[in-house]
Amino acid sequence: MTEEPYDPGHEGAKMSFADAMSYGDYLSLPPILDAQHPRSRAHDEMLFIIQHQTSELWMRLVIHELTEARRQMNAGNLAPVFKMLTRVARIFEQLNSAWDVLRTMTPSEYTEFRGDLGASSGFQSHQYRMIEFMLGNRNPNMIKIHAHVPDVHQSLEAELARPSLYDDAVRLLYLHLDGTDARPPSPQLRQPHQADPEIQIRWKQVYENVNEHWQIYELAEKLVDLEDYFRRWRFNHVTTVERVIGFKRGTGGTAGVSYLRRMLDVVLFPELWDVRGDL
Repeated sequence: MTEEPYDPGHEGAKMSFADAMSYGDYLSLPPILDAQHPRSRAHDEMLFIIQHQTSELWMRLVIHELTEARRQMNAGNLAPVFKMLTRVARIFEQLNSAWDVLRTMTPSEYTEFRGDLGASSGFQSHQYRMIEFMLGNRNPNMIKIHAHVPDVHQSLEAELARPSLYDDAVRLLYLHLDGTDARPPSPQLRQPHQADPEIQIRWKQVYENVNEHWQIYELAEKLVDLEDYFRRWRFNHVTTVERVIGFKRGTGGTAGVSYLRRMLDVVLFPELWDVRGDL
């Protein structure tokens, strides 16, 4: 006797969604799954598109987390900040894994559709630029490529005009150590954060008296953890590009691998790394 196929509806699972919100409705899946439009017949172009689209979705979450982390930090609520910064670090760990998938595409397979990319390039990701700006790596020249999208250009300009998340962490560091007499250095708004010996001295005080300054110490380590994963992501990006296109110029006109290698030298929170040599 043939056993009847399992029907989850018999156990109470809802099976009709004509009048209710479904999984696909909640996630707006139709427009997301219809957003892949390869411009060639190359099989691997779909991989290339989805890898970059999912990276942009993760970056959207990074911006969401950093925005709230900064708000909570400025309100003096560090406990949620620790969780959010940990989440951002793990997002970059996830983004790292994405390069492993993209590296399954060979140079021969990429050349089948590379010409169809035109001048588009990940270099033009405004979300990646926003993340850099929020963390303190600020280069106003990088806004030029977004002039054709006024809303994006305006949001990046607005970020340059306010302290970075690291600037806010430094301000909190000074307040914690010096109280009402605190005189933190002025935020470095429209330029990459440059190492300040005075800031390093303050972090050294924290690391030499961990029990006394536990919360600020934990904040420092969460920032280092975040940059650690961020650096790994950049390194894997360079390795992937070199593996797939070698030293050819990027589709957006950048120098390709040599440009990306230059980015590996960028340090977001230099005092937190340099202080380790002082302990």
